[in-house]
Amino acid sequence: MNSNSKTLSSVRLFRTSTHPCSYKQEQQAATVFVDPDLVIDKNLNSKLSDMGYRRSGAHLYRPDCELCNACISCRIPAGFFEFRRRHKRIFKANRDLRVEERNDLTEEEAFTLYQHYINVRHRDGDMYPATREQYEAFIKTKTVDTRFFLFYAGDELLAVSVTDILEHGLSAVYTFFHPEMPKRSLGNYVILWQIRKCQQLRLPYLFLGYWIKGCQKMQYKSEFRPLELLIDGKWILLT
Repeated sequence: MNSNSKTLSSVRLFRTSTHPCSYKQEQQAATVFVDPDLVIDKNLNSKLSDMGYRRSGAHLYRPDCELCNACISCRIPAGFFEFRRRHKRIFKANRDLRVEERNDLTEEEAFTLYQHYINVRHRDGDMYPATREQYEAFIKTKTVDTRFFLFYAGDELLAVSVTDILEHGLSAVYTFFHPEMPKRSLGNYVILWQIRKCQQLRLPYLFLGYWIKGCQKMQYKSEFRPLELLIDGKWILLT
């Protein structure tokens, strides 16, 4: 057992100074992140995911705002998830896609897709405009247990999911996709695909990161039910 797996009480945490919030206008935010010198292994990633931490590139972090607790960790209990009629329609719309799994993301077409996705879908965000340096740090930086799932229609890359394999689930770190194919509903499709992947691997949870009530960009997460929210240190089930 390596040192990362011994105890969380020995893990050093660092807190950023306040900065403008990316989601709530006129709100100041702060972030706690794990010692960047630690190697993020499956054990550490799994335990901290249970505590509401999230991986971004080489860092595990969680919001730590003084005057706001709007960011709520959420996860889907995959074993209890039932694919409804609308989900089956999405699967049908994407039945032609094939999925390739990678340990590293080396395809140049993936960067082109990422750049297009950010520049079309997130022009109002702090990731715009997309850059090569941002892509290398945020998307390609990985853990030993990170997998890249590439979704192709023929030879055309339509979506990429950056996914961490945890001891008790999958963590959907980030997904980017062709932003101009609304009939496919690619963002929802990749989540549904990962839920099915959890079921196939007999992993109980798909971690979706943070949800903020009233935030339009995160509204899609609350449409997957059942859903668990981490509130006051306890996972609460919403049906």
